[in-house]
Amino acid sequence: MGTGISQPVFTPETFQFFRQLKRNNHKVWMDKNRERYQECIVTPFRRLLEEVTPAILEIDERFEINGKTGKNFSRINRDIRFAKDKTLYKPQMYLKFQHPSPEKRENGQLYVSLAVDCVTAGFRIYCGAKRRESMLAMIAVPRVAENPQWVREQKRRLGRRYESYWYETQKGDWTKREGWPTEPEHWKKIRAWIVRKKMVPECATKHVFVNDLAKLWKELYPLLEFTSIP
Repeated sequence: MGTGISQPVFTPETFQFFRQLKRNNHKVWMDKNRERYQECIVTPFRRLLEEVTPAILEIDERFEINGKTGKNFSRINRDIRFAKDKTLYKPQMYLKFQHPSPEKRENGQLYVSLAVDCVTAGFRIYCGAKRRESMLAMIAVPRVAENPQWVREQKRRLGRRYESYWYETQKGDWTKREGWPTEPEHWKKIRAWIVRKKMVPECATKHVFVNDLAKLWKELYPLLEFTSIP
């Protein structure tokens, strides 16, 4: 698996752009740097999608590969209507893969994110605003109840190489819980689960980055399959 490309997709300029955006998070600066945004962020992320597409479709040919923002790419504009963080832009970008979801329900994803000072890649699943209608509640929770050893098996398989954390809500606020949600009680209140590898920015500027992502996603795909796919 992998493409064997010789030239890195990303350069240090990608992370420099995010650092400067974090310090100058306003429309005037962004408008002046739209060309840099296209050159340092949009173009390499679209190249990354092109390079990893054969590998991701080899994992599962049902993944959505349309290159649309919202489907494969995160938005750099922050929705500040209901957010505590009122900055206009996110100094990071995601590339993500998921199955088409019936009725636009929240679904599990394989992803990679580049931010100011780190790269993360892995698996994540959120319940969204309507937990009862999410794939997490409809598929993952019943399957874990039927096979409570499954999460423990994944922890043994992956725990040394990946970090895991999950969220529940307390008094309406999301609360992060470190570790693996191995107990059935966790799944009665779980709102999200993330299993990921955190890397230094230099990892993304190496020519082996695409192949490394392909191997990582193949290893984590069983998490998505178990929690998200009917």
